[in-house]
Formats: sequence, structure tokens, C-alpha cells
Amino acid sequence: MFLATPPKRTLLLTGLAAVLGVAGGAAAWLLLNMIDLITNFAVFGEFDTVPRSLATLDPGPRLFVAAVAGAFIVSLLAKWAPTIRGHGIPEAMDAIMTKQSRIQPRTAVAKPVSAAVAIGTAAPFGAEGPIIVTGGSLGSLLGQIIKVSPSERKILLACGAAAGMSATFGAPLAAVVLAVELLLFEFSARALVPLIVATSVAGGMHDALFGPGPLFTVPDHEFASLEVLPAFALLGLACGLFAVVVCKGLFAVEGAYRRLPIGQFWHPAIGALGFAGIGFLVPRALGVGYDTIDYVLAGEAAAATAGTLLVAKLVAWWLALGSGTSGGTLAPILLMGASFGSLVGSGLNAALPGPAVGIGLFATVAMGATFGAASRASFASIVFVFELTRDYDIVVPLMLATILADLIFNSLSEHSIMTEKLSRRGLRIGRHYGVDPFTTTQVRQIMSSPVETLSAQATGGEARLRFMQGGHGAFPLVDAHDRVVGILARGDLLRADVDEDKPVSELSSRDVVSVGPDDSAIIALHLMVDEGVEHIPVLDRGRLVGICTRSDLMLVRRFQLDHESQQKAAIPARLAVWQRLLKK
Repeated sequence: MFLATPPKRTLLLTGLAAVLGVAGGAAAWLLLNMIDLITNFAVFGEFDTVPRSLATLDPGPRLFVAAVAGAFIVSLLAKWAPTIRGHGIPEAMDAIMTKQSRIQPRTAVAKPVSAAVAIGTAAPFGAEGPIIVTGGSLGSLLGQIIKVSPSERKILLACGAAAGMSATFGAPLAAVVLAVELLLFEFSARALVPLIVATSVAGGMHDALFGPGPLFTVPDHEFASLEVLPAFALLGLACGLFAVVVCKGLFAVEGAYRRLPIGQFWHPAIGALGFAGIGFLVPRALGVGYDTIDYVLAGEAAAATAGTLLVAKLVAWWLALGSGTSGGTLAPILLMGASFGSLVGSGLNAALPGPAVGIGLFATVAMGATFGAASRASFASIVFVFELTRDYDIVVPLMLATILADLIFNSLSEHSIMTEKLSRRGLRIGRHYGVDPFTTTQVRQIMSSPVETLSAQATGGEARLRFMQGGHGAFPLVDAHDRVVGILARGDLLRADVDEDKPVSELSSRDVVSVGPDDSAIIALHLMVDEGVEHIPVLDRGRLVGICTRSDLMLVRRFQLDHESQQKAAIPARLAVWQRLLKK
């Protein structure tokens, strides 16, 4: 739950978000150039930042040396900053949930460097996870330097993370949605305004630094009409099953690494030998692979080639990421999803009647559906693929396939690739974004009424007797005109020096906080927390009409649960009444 943020605070957050948008763009440029520099030096033996495709690599012993050396560097960096292990988004979620959105400053340095080293030495990762953590670290660091609340720091963390993603991919809308689905756990104006500003500025930085236009090119195709939607429905179901394989396979590999009789420091080196061995046979499975994704989306990959790419990338990614090195998940899953879609699409075109659909269209839809299901960020995935391709005609089949894939995945897998690690730490992540019931429930709906009171002239002995007979935790004190002049809690009578004949008005708290019957329950809740009280009188124009307790506040959740409970159908019952009347 959250309270309304004053306009001045929102303005401050928005200004800071603009700064993070620029910082996210700079971080993205630095990370991608570091990856190119290290790749050229470590894998190709050249010293420049000209992007080179690993598809052109002539693999040899140098590949194994580079991969293992990179793994040891990442392990050394992980001893300095342990949070760099993995793809990073779970660590950002953990910081938000358990550490008041505080990320150590060293993470802002160690994560991009470790990711650049890992990817630059041919690890089969993408740059999106590391840049999200880097941007999030910058936002968290800014929130630790400037005096803000933990909730505001969370917004800055999300702004930095989304800015990094927007600057890397030129996908500001998807960055906003991903931040809402995976990081913010909040859908409010105070969060959305800074978030949109940060991603907009970072999107402008992307165009300035990397050029305009979509990241991937989809070949021309006809609009996916109603008659071909069944094929995409089947594709979505298949992608849901494939996402289960992707995630559970990774969880199994991570479990196998944890059972090894050697320390975690050595795990990345084992993973490096594994993915280098696969890359020796299938060089396209290494590195970020954006050019390989474009190759598959263009429909140029034969079925055998797509199948080889799929298996090689999947196993190499399992071995690398499961080892605890530093890298991202998005680009690998996009490539695996596209390859899977290419294979399934070929089969669907052969098996189903009706017009054939372009293989590239199947591949594009599948990469979005697979990532959306595996990450449980379906809406973000739909928007992301649309922004990466700028192809509006793909939206309808993409939406259908992605939501069906999500349905299948949730039926078969308890945890997503983003939440499994958090679950092992005892954290549970929900997916519900709705109206806070405490803000929509009025005090009059939950207050206890009528109220039992004590006269301000009553003695301590009389009050003690009332507490023993009534079982209440507190009584409002009223004067001769029924005005509340104080409140007497049970603890006020437990003091050893209480005189039985002393008026309770001298024992009670005279500074009474109150609420009105039309106030929201959230106001009563915050008064209880801020004032350290458990009972709040409810006054209507000065007249006592009820009292609100902590137990009463529990009714808010009861109302919410009632709304989720199944009820007997009302319409059939009413129809039965009308039928009886008509028979008469």
C-alpha cells in the first residue's frame, strides 16, 4: 500500500529520473563497447571495438583459454561483490523486498565489468540483465545519497534499471512495463511519471548513441488473419511447454552445481569449458547473438540448422548460467524461442490446412511467447517484441500465443526464471496488481459500534472491574456532554502505583487521535502505526459513533477474501422465482 505523494516529491523524483535516463544511456554504451573490445581481443586477437559476429569465428584452443580466463576473472570479482552472480534481476528484486532498495555501490562497477568479461569471452549471454542491474544500482546509489524514503528509493532503482534496458534495446515502453511487472510491485502515478521520463530520456540516448530503427528485422508478411490464428494458438501452447523445459532444465543444472564437491569459486570455470566445447562445434551459439536472432527471424535457417542452434544454445546457456557466472537471460531465450518457433512453424505449415505462414513470423511470435512465459512478464514481452521489430501486424498473433504460453507455464511450473532463486531464499513473489482495499474501505464499514465508554469521573477501581468484566483493551472516556476527553488502555491500570480511588481521567491518555466514519481504513492504519496506539475513536461532528481497533482492520482483508470466494449463482435462482410466478 502507498500514500499519495506530494507534487514536490514527484517533481524531485522526476528530475532524478531524467538524470538516470542519461546515466542509463551512458552505461549501456559503455557496457556494449566493453563487450566488443573484450570479444575482439580475447576471441579474435584484435584490439578494437568494431562489432564482430561469432558466427564467423574459426574456433581453436584460444576459445577455451579465453572462456576459462574470463570465468576466473568473474569468480574473483564475485568475491568482492557476490551479488554479480547470475543474471541480476532476482538480485534487484531481493534488494527491493528485503534491503529497502539498497544496492552496494560496488555492484554498479562489478556487474557491468563481470558481464562484459563473461560475454566478451564468448559466454552465451545477453547484456540486458547486467545493464538492468547496473542502472538499478545507479538509481539505488542516487537514492542513498539524496534523502528519500525507501519507497522513493525503490522508484529510483526501477527508473535506473528501466533506463538501462531502454537505452540498450531502444524499447522504452517495454522497459516501463518490465519494471512494473518485476521490480516496482506498484502501479501508481508517483512511480509511472518518473519511470516514463527515465525511459524516454534513455530511449533518446539509444537513438543518439546507436542509431534509430528496430533492433531486429522481420521479413515482409501478410496480416495474420483469423484463419491462421489457430496455428498461433498451437504455437503458444508449445512455447509454454518449451518455457517449462528451459526453466526446469536450468534449475536442475544449478542444483547439480550446488552438489559438486568443490567450491563455488570453481563453478564458472567448469561452465566455461562446457560452453566453449559446444561453441567449438556451433560457434553461433556463443555470445549475445543478435545477428543470429536476425538470421533466424529472416527465415533463412533450415530446420536442421534451427534445431542445432536451439539445442546448442540451450545447453551452453544452462551450463554457463547455472555455474553462477555473470550474464543475462533475455537474448539467449529470444534466440532459443525463435529457433523453436521456426521448427514448430515448419511443422504447423505442413500439418494444418489453410494458407502457409512465413517461418519468420512464427519465429518472432515464439521468441516473445517463450520469454513471456519463462519470466512471467507476459505483457512486457508482448510490448518488447513489438518494439524490437516495429511490426504492428505481429501484435494479434503475439498476444494470443504469449498469453496461452503463460497459461501452460503457470499450470506446470511453480516458479519462473526470475523467482526461483528468491523462492529458495524464502521469498514469495505475487503477480497481483490491484486497488489497495485499505484505500477503498471506509472506517464506518469496519468500526465497532455502539461503543462502551467510561465516565471521566470513574475511579481506577471501577475501571479495573470494567476491564475484568468486558474483555476490552481500552475504553474511551466521556464527559457529562458525551464528548471524548481521553482514552484508557488496559496497560494504564497495570502500573503498580495505581490508586484504586484515583479518577481515571488522571490515568488515561488525554491526547486522543481520532478518525471520521467516512475516512479510509488506510488513515486509521497509519495513525495506529505513527502514534503507537491500538484503539482509535471514530467521531462524527464531535460525537462518538464507534471505535476502530487492530482487529477491526483485519476485516479489510476479510472483505477482500470474500470478493475472491465463489458464490451461488443468483440469476438462476431468480429465474426459478419467475418461473413459479408464471405458472401461477
